[in-house]
Amino acid sequence: MALRPLQARDPIGTFDGLDAEVTSFLGGEVVGFTTVSITGSDKHAKDIEDGYAGTTSKVYPAVTLTLTSGMRPLFLADEGIAHYGTMFGTLVGASVGKVVSGGTVLGPHTAEGSGKITIWGQPGLYGVTLDAVDTTASTGLTPTNTTLTVNAALYATTAGLLTPDAGSAFEAVVVGRFIEFGTDFGLVTTPVNLASAANSPSGSTAQVADFTQALVYFNGANVA
Repeated sequence: MALRPLQARDPIGTFDGLDAEVTSFLGGEVVGFTTVSITGSDKHAKDIEDGYAGTTSKVYPAVTLTLTSGMRPLFLADEGIAHYGTMFGTLVGASVGKVVSGGTVLGPHTAEGSGKITIWGQPGLYGVTLDAVDTTASTGLTPTNTTLTVNAALYATTAGLLTPDAGSAFEAVVVGRFIEFGTDFGLVTTPVNLASAANSPSGSTAQVADFTQALVYFNGANVA
């Protein structure tokens, strides 16, 4: 649904995205740069033609969530269809500590008009909604993964999804660390003893929060 930069002030920038991927971004995926031929069929904004990466080959950079070996640097994508003013019917505060999203998406994807993807690379804390990560129940970045602990290393899959499972990583490169699951990571939060999950530090399963986000420390842009 969305990426929430909690410390960073400014994104790295906004770059052209691959046609085949641009409207599938949810926000929070790990991405990198690839090259696209200026004479190819991939559409791009007119201002992309202002510069080439190589004057003879005439290729330009494009953001992709398809990660390949050796791809550097890495960033977090910030585009989507929800929590950007395009979704109606979002109910906030259904009960204490919960954020419930529902309703019909009436607006377009945020990259629909320009075809561009905004990326963040500053090291720091980010909230990533749980639909844009590895959702494998027992090994992914999910509250049902009972082996997941604070400070657990996070990797990226070949599809750009944050995961604690090194076996699912596109490369054995740590791009961040897991901190906790939560709802909105606002300045006012619900104490853990009032909202807990199966692997909560409180050890209680009597009260279960509908976690929607993972709080992560990301440092992918500084990977050598």
